[in-house]
Amino acid sequence: MREVIVCTHGIWMKGWVMKPLSRRLSTLGHECKQFSYQSVRRAPQENALKLGEFVNKLDADIIHFVAHSLGGIILLHYFRLFDVIKPGRVVMLGTPLRGSHVARHISRNNSLKNKVLGESANNLLGNVPNWNGARPLAVFAGTRGTGLGQLMGAPLDKPNDGTVAVSETAIENCALHIQVPYSHIGMLLAKPVAHLVDEFLRTGNIT
Repeated sequence: MREVIVCTHGIWMKGWVMKPLSRRLSTLGHECKQFSYQSVRRAPQENALKLGEFVNKLDADIIHFVAHSLGGIILLHYFRLFDVIKPGRVVMLGTPLRGSHVARHISRNNSLKNKVLGESANNLLGNVPNWNGARPLAVFAGTRGTGLGQLMGAPLDKPNDGTVAVSETAIENCALHIQVPYSHIGMLLAKPVAHLVDEFLRTGNIT
């Protein structure tokens, strides 16, 4: 039985940013595929449709999803749009599911909002679909407050990962919500995070 992990990046990035985490997961026995998309020029709903096309081409019996930041919002749209039959689990890393204070800070300047956040602005301000509980979901929230939000002077609740506050990652129908001592990008580079992701995808729990 073939299992595949679809790895989805965040805003301003491309699929390569997920490679460090993918490599670690590969050494733990997983097969990973990177989904790359245009985060500013296309709205999350449109990218969710592209993700659907990508997933439909995968020859796998079980499909897991690991998403960073905005990538998790794309998954909310994906599971709302598609009646997914194949089983699997979902991990979101530092996803601002309740809206982003950094995005609100940027949006105070309308020109900057359009240029920097583009078509993702509305969703990053908190207008996202509810999680439908279609699969077991684990949300990881970082607590090392060093990152973009801090550099921009955006007001962030504590604890936070420097870009997204822990409080912004809360969501209903979540199987697991855990805090990890890493920054927003640091979660993608940390070996312990990869091991926790591996454990959840294999067992549906973290001990």
